[in-house]
Amino acid sequence: MSENKVEIESFTLDHDAVKAPYVRRIEVLEGPKGDLISSFDVRLTQPNVQEIPTGAIHTLEHLLARYLREKLDGYIDCSPYGCRTGFHLFAWGDVPAAEAAKALKYALEKVTESEWEDVPGTQRKECGNYKDHSLFGAKEWAKEILDAGISEDAFERLLV
Repeated sequence: MSENKVEIESFTLDHDAVKAPYVRRIEVLEGPKGDLISSFDVRLTQPNVQEIPTGAIHTLEHLLARYLREKLDGYIDCSPYGCRTGFHLFAWGDVPAAEAAKALKYALEKVTESEWEDVPGTQRKECGNYKDHSLFGAKEWAKEILDAGISEDAFERLLV
């Protein structure tokens, strides 16, 4: 087996230099048929300072999957980071960070107004860990993130 060094962009990012919350466009990927996919680092909390508890980030994941679709054309997926400080977001096309940040702001505003019935995929047959949700936690974190303001840049506070 050859030892090819693969550079993983997120592990080259200086996590101490960023200023969360922010949406940072990592790159625009081009597929073999010319299709474009925008990849984003959606950082909700300051790395190595705070993290979102699993129940809250799990419920945020389900609600963001619903609400981001309403505002972000070409939405593909928004998956939580294992470190629980944010999400990796993908969308079709060449999407500017500001557009994704505005969609996130909208989605988090909707989270603060959500009731349990609004959370999709909470039944055993719909979710692989259906018992580990916290709507209260998701709403509290959404409020905290919105109060801090969402930046379209990881290193400067350029609020949307």
